[in-house]
Amino acid sequence: MSRSAAVALAAGIPSAILLAVLLLGWRTVRRTRQRVHLAAARLSAAPIEEAGGLEPALGQLERTVDAAVSQGGEASASETRMSLALRAIDHGIVLFDETGEIAFRNAQAKVFLGARYGDAVVESSIDELATRALEGHDATRTLELFGPPRRTLVLTADPLDDGHRSIGALVMIEDITERRRVDAVRRDFVANISHELKTPVGGLGVLAEAIVDEDDLAVIRRLAQRMHHEAMRASRTIDDLLELSRIEAGEAAVQEPVAVHLVLAEAVERAIGAAEHRGIGLDLQEPSHGLQVRGDRRQLASAVFNLLDNAIKYSEPGSRVQVRASAEDGMAHLSVADEGIGIPRRDLERIFERFYRVDRARSRDTGGTGLGLAIVRHVASNHGGEITVESREGEGSVFTLVLPCSEGPVSVVDDEEEC
Repeated sequence: MSRSAAVALAAGIPSAILLAVLLLGWRTVRRTRQRVHLAAARLSAAPIEEAGGLEPALGQLERTVDAAVSQGGEASASETRMSLALRAIDHGIVLFDETGEIAFRNAQAKVFLGARYGDAVVESSIDELATRALEGHDATRTLELFGPPRRTLVLTADPLDDGHRSIGALVMIEDITERRRVDAVRRDFVANISHELKTPVGGLGVLAEAIVDEDDLAVIRRLAQRMHHEAMRASRTIDDLLELSRIEAGEAAVQEPVAVHLVLAEAVERAIGAAEHRGIGLDLQEPSHGLQVRGDRRQLASAVFNLLDNAIKYSEPGSRVQVRASAEDGMAHLSVADEGIGIPRRDLERIFERFYRVDRARSRDTGGTGLGLAIVRHVASNHGGEITVESREGEGSVFTLVLPCSEGPVSVVDDEEEC
């Protein structure tokens, strides 16, 4: 081989290798660019342009990844807000996925899942309603749980879909126990007040008709006295209703130091006429003038008067009613004790309800409205206190109004007991 041919061959070998390397690099870059485009296409809903080199493709991928991360963050924040909202709802919420598995439940619903006894009935009903909802059917069921405590629950199931297929079900658990109780109280209140007002008004009508055709003055006088009695009965019912309404609404909620001995004296003065008429003695043990509570003097006097009125009505002629007040551990105890018929144990929890009477026949004779003890309970609640009762049938009852002592100045100080 000549010298010139050898030089030419030596010069051609690196060129071929360089060409092969360049070709291999170009193919690698092309495949890399294609893979970048495919990755960007999978992350983006918008069409991806394949024109350009690797650098533009990498830039586009970077922008697509940033957008996907941003959207994922927004979706995560949305899910968090939704979760917090469902947790804040008072009703129980249970979310099922399309397979029937529980995907979410708030705290109110957790007490019914995995429970025993009465709550197991709720869990079973949730599963049944969810199955129907996953089949595309709305469903509602009312459950009465006898407790304790007694509850009424309404379960509502709704199917969830995205317009093409079922993606789950929602079951809501609503406790309507309090709503039903309020509705029952309202119905009873309307029925009772209608009866309480209808009876004296009807009596007035009958008595008025009798007077029209009566000529005997003695009979007319007796009928007129009866009319007056019925009119006063209706008036007392209306007065008690207005008083109870004012107290419940919190009207005239005056907060000032009130001397307990003045409250007791005012209540006894209002009740003494009825006590004398029935032959009942009133024993007032005047408390220390330094014993004070904070509140509305008119409401407090009304509460003690209603306790006295109740004691007088259910006491036998010749018996006595005792009124006392004392202080213990920063609380004032205003008590009214009678020697009357007492209260059966089964009635003790209900005597503070509106219109509830232990002895309805006796109440008709004494003209009670059935609102007095309800007024006492609301006064006690308004003043941060409570009303308690101890009673034995045939021996009498002791009602005690317990109120916080006042920390205000004492106008009259003596050596007797103070708060």
